[in-house]
Amino acid sequence: MPYRPKKKVLHVITGLDDGGAEGVLAGLCLHAKEASHVVVSLRNDGKYGSILKAANIPVYSLGLSPSKPNPMKLFALVKLIRKESPDVVQTWMYHSDLLGGIAAKLAGVEAIFWGVRHSVLEKGKSKRSTIMIAKLCAWLSSFIPTKIICCAEKALQVHSDIGYRKSKLVVVKNGYDLSRFKPSDELRITTRSQFGASNEVSLLGMVGRYDPLKDHINLLRSLDFLEDKSNVKCMLVGKGLSQDNAELVQVIDELDLKNIVILAGQQTNISAIMNALDVHVLSSSSEGFPNVLTEAMACGTPCVTTDTGDAAIIVKDTGWVIPAQNSQLLSNAISSALNEKTSKPMRWKERKAQCRNRVEENFSIDMMVAGYMAAWNI
Repeated sequence: MPYRPKKKVLHVITGLDDGGAEGVLAGLCLHAKEASHVVVSLRNDGKYGSILKAANIPVYSLGLSPSKPNPMKLFALVKLIRKESPDVVQTWMYHSDLLGGIAAKLAGVEAIFWGVRHSVLEKGKSKRSTIMIAKLCAWLSSFIPTKIICCAEKALQVHSDIGYRKSKLVVVKNGYDLSRFKPSDELRITTRSQFGASNEVSLLGMVGRYDPLKDHINLLRSLDFLEDKSNVKCMLVGKGLSQDNAELVQVIDELDLKNIVILAGQQTNISAIMNALDVHVLSSSSEGFPNVLTEAMACGTPCVTTDTGDAAIIVKDTGWVIPAQNSQLLSNAISSALNEKTSKPMRWKERKAQCRNRVEENFSIDMMVAGYMAAWNI
């Protein structure tokens, strides 16, 4: 059989710091072996740059500063794309869709794919600049991208409504490395010990950076509504979730939750965190495809979540889905989960297994890779 060289995919992303899109890009590059990959970060290497380089995937960082736009960086990007001569350019998120899409077009690339990760574009919830760039991308969507890959059904609907070319919109759901995210009694014990939570404690948690859209205040208020807090702790994990966050600490103090809330800050081993938790709670007012739900479920951890983005599609009947921005209903759902854990251990064991099975059957990394390869026609 004659040798067929791999097709080259060049990815353009705003940055490679810790984040959902960044993690999906890295997972795709590491697992989509049928193609070769090159990654261009408009800013810096961040967390995932070193991971990709360790896997011998070329990473370029252009050093673009959001506060000091430099038009010359666009020409540098065009030059870099011409040098790499990719078969496909895949961009990730609005700024990269705009700049990477234009640069790829100027470089003569025919197969250009945008990546859409947002499911809400509303004043007060999204930055004004983000909404403006999204609307500009909507106008350009007829001319630049071959296809527009959305991470969620909700994202497709929202972007179709604001003017993105509907015929180009497709959904490829995120996928997860189930050899890394899996149930582990060892991780549960060691991680809980690290954060001072005994095995007898009911440990809630939420993984996600401190951001208004994550609505941590909603979660804290829901904890305040719990009738019995005597054996409950809640771990908050992510950027900005530390004692240095004066705004957050003040709310915790006002609600008298100091003995309940653990501010764990940013952590690298999210699989360990998910295994340590009894219940993962997502209190967001806006999401696209919330990775943390699937990561928790892959570790056999049931979820309570607000009904945002594709959260209900992910969780389905394995957990609890309630309206956003309603602390009392969120509290009620948390209570239901904790009551089942303590009073119906066999049902709880079944639910944990159902969580893992749902991810295995619907959100594996192989499924995501297949979706992108089909979209790219590779």
